Amino acid sequence: MHYPIFNSVVNTIDTKLEKRGIRTHKFNTWENNKINAAGLELEITLSKVSQFMQSLSINFDWDGFRERALANRLEGMESHPFLKVEKLSETEVIPSIDIEMTWLFDVDLCQPELPGETGNYRIDKASQWMESISKRVNDLLKESDIITRWHIEIEGDENGKYLSAINLISYFQYQLDEPKSLNEVNQFVSKRLQDLLLKANKVIYLSDEILGESVAA
Repeated sequence: MHYPIFNSVVNTIDTKLEKRGIRTHKFNTWENNKINAAGLELEITLSKVSQFMQSLSINFDWDGFRERALANRLEGMESHPFLKVEKLSETEVIPSIDIEMTWLFDVDLCQPELPGETGNYRIDKASQWMESISKRVNDLLKESDIITRWHIEIEGDENGKYLSAINLISYFQYQLDEPKSLNEVNQFVSKRLQDLLLKANKVIYLSDEILGESVAA
């Protein structure tokens, strides 16, 4: 299937990142025709801007039902191919774009081995700074209806248990029921992307601040 509206959104995101001088380590689109879904996955390396994070991953999820619903609302979309697909008209949806933003932490730098320490001290210490980051992030995003959670994986070695993966994930959803043209959709996406990048930078700054104090202690 072909997603003209979403493809335009992807091009807008690519152009916006390029204008801001942000280089992506990964920028891939995908489609799954079995479930009428599409998406964009991008990843930005953070080694030059963060002491404790490896990268920022942003995933944009879309589907044929939203594509059709939005095409039905926009001016100049009378010939959109999805308007002729009967099965996409069976479910009425409000067009919205789902976004998953993930900060991937460097597990080694965040959990330094300490001489003389034994047991699960790395997990114990990590749980403290993770709780501090959660409180700060929740306060930062409190005005938005956003879900934020940690994804961790645990392994062990001769010095006890440690976290082998530390990812902070936030879920955003933006409704696209106000734009009346494709140009307005792209303007809306451009503004939301700018807002997302601003929030991402704030999370990076406060995480580095908290981790810097924790690791030094």
